[in-house]
Amino acid sequence: MRRVELLCGYLPRCRVFADVGCDHGYCARYAVKNGLCESAIISDISEKSLQKAEKLLKNYIEEGKVRSVCCDGLEKVSADGVLIAGMGGEEIIRILKNAYIPRAFTLQPMKNARRLRGYLLENGCLLTQDDLFCDGKNYYFVICGEYNPDAVGCAYTEAQLRYGKHSLENPLLREYLKIQLAKKREYLSRGLSAASRAAVQEEYNFIEGVLKGEIK
Repeated sequence: MRRVELLCGYLPRCRVFADVGCDHGYCARYAVKNGLCESAIISDISEKSLQKAEKLLKNYIEEGKVRSVCCDGLEKVSADGVLIAGMGGEEIIRILKNAYIPRAFTLQPMKNARRLRGYLLENGCLLTQDDLFCDGKNYYFVICGEYNPDAVGCAYTEAQLRYGKHSLENPLLREYLKIQLAKKREYLSRGLSAASRAAVQEEYNFIEGVLKGEIK
């Protein structure tokens, strides 16, 4: 629940909010309860998963404030504010490609955040908050922004693409990178092939460079 609370702190105000891959529906409940939207949509590709959120939001659904849609991604969802969390970056890209990029979005990729940032920047998006948070145990990147064709070509450095523009100014990133550095150090102690060792060493050097402030 700590992750949910922290993630919801990034949600923007909008007219219609959509929680895609809504799981238990906690984020949609937060948005409606705190007046961040006039109405909300909960969606999931799994009818069984969707039923958990419908149970939590039963009163809001009966009041007409929340609508439930079983679909793949944004396939049958029309909203101006969208949350997609807990999926890989590649899966989030697939969802956006198959439907549309929302006016305002909050994305929390579990992996491949670099690919997701690159896709957004190349497709008319302005990233307004590109940060990370920690729930006391795990670190999560969160990418907030808006569709803005004028933002096409907005340049990010390699470090910003990997870790987020605003993350680089967040003390939490140092903690995260130290953990990643320790993992790479452990990998390097194994019997790796020459190619694998070179790749891991390159990653190690890059992380070390960011930590030292030599790479920005």
